Amino acid sequence: MPTAVLFPGQGSHADGMEEPWSDAPRLQAGLALLDYDPFSRLDEGTRYQQPAIFLCSVAAWDARVEDPEAAAPIAGAGHSLGEYAALVAAGALAFEDALRLVDVRAAAMDRANELVPGGMVALLGGDIDVARALARQTGLHVANDNAPGQVVLSGREEGIEQALELGREYEVRARRLPVSAAFHTPLMAPASDDLAAALREVEVLAPTFPVISNATAEPFSDIRGELVANLLAPVRFRETLLALADEGVETFEEVGPGRVLSGLVRRTVTVAA
Repeated sequence: MPTAVLFPGQGSHADGMEEPWSDAPRLQAGLALLDYDPFSRLDEGTRYQQPAIFLCSVAAWDARVEDPEAAAPIAGAGHSLGEYAALVAAGALAFEDALRLVDVRAAAMDRANELVPGGMVALLGGDIDVARALARQTGLHVANDNAPGQVVLSGREEGIEQALELGREYEVRARRLPVSAAFHTPLMAPASDDLAAALREVEVLAPTFPVISNATAEPFSDIRGELVANLLAPVRFRETLLALADEGVETFEEVGPGRVLSGLVRRTVTVAA
């Protein structure tokens, strides 16, 4: 069946998540390139969670490539950070270059959050229009349109607290997410210059299969420019899944730690996950 591969983003981390791939060559090579162990520092947040998830995702992809029964994907996508692993899988970015980009991105996003502390809150049960109304009232931004009934707002800490209090009035369950920054909002703008500079130093090739961009829900056309823009733009993951289904994808396979994206598939499209 036509298959798309999906790569997870921040939020899919867990202690011990590297164990299935601990001996994988590229995971070990990545640890040597980083010269630190992100898996031992997951509780410190963005700075270490992002490289750790990326390394697991690439190791999982390598294991999939070696599986003779795995279907060759006709397309791929990643949720935020997951775009970097998806672009490695598609051959658009070299592993070493992508790891360096992820490391720069994680450090820059961490510094941006120190300037203006923020967070994220999931709205469970409401649609995108409800989320936009609550965002306007609280000064937050719609950061992730993940699936029907699952939209995430992001922004300054005072807005997060207000959204948690107002959720019941909007007939949604508001739940704070365990992340340490206001991802996918203009508050991440200080990180964009560092990422853009790093991207200018890497080679970008044409992908061997289309990778859907978070911000457009269409295949990447300007990988460097879109990766920078996607740092600040909402993740349109619901639309991404629907676009893949419209292109004939019948099976969605999550590649990497956790099963977060598989749950979003089940909520969004009626195909195998």
